[in-house]
Amino acid sequence: MQFPSQREYYKGTKNIARLNSGRAAICHALRITGCKAIWLPWYQCDSVGNFLERNNVYIKLYYIDENFQPIDIRQAKEDAVLLVNYYGIMSRSRMEALAASYRNVILDNSQAFFAQPIKTCLNVYSARKFAGVPDGAYVIGANAEMYMDEYPQGYSSDTSQFLLERIEYGCEGKAYRSRMKNEKRLDVEGICKMSKLTRTILDGTDYEEIIVKRQRNFQYAEAFLAGINKLDPRQFYDSSCVPMVYPLVLEEDTAFEKLLERRHFQGHWWSYLLEIMEKDTVEYRLSRYLIPVTIDQRYGERELEDICGILLNIARGNL
Repeated sequence: MQFPSQREYYKGTKNIARLNSGRAAICHALRITGCKAIWLPWYQCDSVGNFLERNNVYIKLYYIDENFQPIDIRQAKEDAVLLVNYYGIMSRSRMEALAASYRNVILDNSQAFFAQPIKTCLNVYSARKFAGVPDGAYVIGANAEMYMDEYPQGYSSDTSQFLLERIEYGCEGKAYRSRMKNEKRLDVEGICKMSKLTRTILDGTDYEEIIVKRQRNFQYAEAFLAGINKLDPRQFYDSSCVPMVYPLVLEEDTAFEKLLERRHFQGHWWSYLLEIMEKDTVEYRLSRYLIPVTIDQRYGERELEDICGILLNIARGNL
């Protein structure tokens, strides 16, 4: 296989670390801060907390309000704080304002691959949420390259077959089973250097196409769905944002099931929170009702018109 080269979005060797996963990147960033404890939001994938606990990190948890503002962080001197750019719709000025309130800040840009690094923070990025790679993450910030010699080389080709199978078989069945093998690998893997396969693909990826299509698709979805959305995705959005998804809050419990019946596979993020959160919390409401509508570069107007039409009919009680 041949790929173009010299296109990697985050280049260089100084103040940059290339690792195997976003959760590993957060753990690595915490090592750089020298902190022994970290504040994490409740509203986040539990794989992050599980990974940190396996690496003997003491975790403190905070809630957010309806504006995604932390509301109960009580930071001790040697605590780090993880702040999340949710859905990739938080502008640089918004994240800078949040970060200014805390010390030892790690910015989780796993959902915002193109968010420019903030110099006063350690910035974490997850490649596989934006590009066709089996794994891969970056840490960017002061001294990010520390400790890299201690990590083993990562390998991803053994569990990357799903990327090829999705082209020929679609995302169901065979490709899905192969993808879950890759997920299982990442669940048990420690901190590793980014695989050569992932680095090669990232070095040959057309990032400008990704940016243009995701921004265009976000605008298209917003034009369809703004009238039914209980969340304002433009509150902190500006022209520099390249979203991961279009976040739609639709207070209809059958929405995921009805989408699935029509062969639209929208992830139900972090539903484990429904079992542990009080019903009046923002975390519970988002976990229950938020639909992360796919807007990535594989989609065009035809695909978005189809899924948005279904969502509109669900909201209007026609399905």
